[in-house]
Amino acid sequence: MDHDETGCQAHPEGPILCINNCGFFGSPATMNMCSKCHKDMMLKQEQAKLAASSIDSIVNGSSSNNGKEPAIASTVDVQVDAKEPKIISVQSSFSFGSEGSGEAKPKEGPNRCSTCKKRVGLTGFNCRCGHLFCATHRYSDKHDCPFDYRTAARDAIAKANPVVKAEKLDKI
Repeated sequence: MDHDETGCQAHPEGPILCINNCGFFGSPATMNMCSKCHKDMMLKQEQAKLAASSIDSIVNGSSSNNGKEPAIASTVDVQVDAKEPKIISVQSSFSFGSEGSGEAKPKEGPNRCSTCKKRVGLTGFNCRCGHLFCATHRYSDKHDCPFDYRTAARDAIAKANPVVKAEKLDKI
């Protein structure tokens, strides 16, 4: 059969190794690189474009945020030595949503049981009183819970079952 009839093309040189010598096979569609090396190269190009645009916007003092795009806050540190070329480091922080949140939540310590101070991690139980407990102290009678379950249940029943009262009849 002829290759022109089937639409297939034969590679006379066989499989091509990645040009980065990572050991995988490359293809002409990915510039003779394997898919991982090609993806890494594309990511580096995107980061370089982002850094260049943020540096350009800092130098020009223009801001092109319409509120729909993420806000970019950047700081540029330039160090110049007589022996070495310029070193530019760019630190970016992205903030999505409203910029008015302001306060950052301080890092909390490990989760511990409120009664025995045992570390509970992800397996802790939150009680209705607002404290965190281990598996031993998770029940209300084991940690002297101040939450009033009786009143909460009464309020829930009263809210779910409103009083139905018929209208008074007019006298004849």
